[in-house]
Amino acid sequence: MSLVRVLFYFLSFIAIASALYAASSKNLVRSIFVFFVTLFALAGLYVLALADFVAVTQVVIYVGGILVLILFAFMLSGKETLNILQQQQEKLFSLKKLPALLLAGVFFIVLINVVLKADVDNLQWVKDAISFKNEITPNAVMIDNIGINLMTRYLLPFEAISILLLMALIGAAHLSRKEGKV
Repeated sequence: MSLVRVLFYFLSFIAIASALYAASSKNLVRSIFVFFVTLFALAGLYVLALADFVAVTQVVIYVGGILVLILFAFMLSGKETLNILQQQQEKLFSLKKLPALLLAGVFFIVLINVVLKADVDNLQWVKDAISFKNEITPNAVMIDNIGINLMTRYLLPFEAISILLLMALIGAAHLSRKEGKV
């Protein structure tokens, strides 16, 4: 077994296990931080798939932006609301959850059926790409072009977005700050 395959299985296990824990945990803070681990594992899977730019984008946008917004939404939530959410004692399987469980089961069966019936080694477009030597090999040209375009042609929009995100972060920090009573 090659190192790439071991890394793929390891990162896949981390991503699936942390996503399941984040979805099933009653503690919201732990769920948010485990979601952080899930997003990093997905970025690692993108790196293994030779999609470096997508991996960096995953880290910058989702980990750096969306997860920070989720944390600030959590911090801005009232303590009473959070206590009510954490004190709810519901069973995993109940009559209220039956439609969602049935739909999830149907999607799972369809997914397993597609994976078992897919013959990815004999797809025509894969055979054509191999015969015409249209394989994408890892090289630095793709990443260099993206970096050069971001730092030349798209520098002003890139910097404007970073300033906008910084203002949103400062505003959220100011809103979440507790004011002393005068």
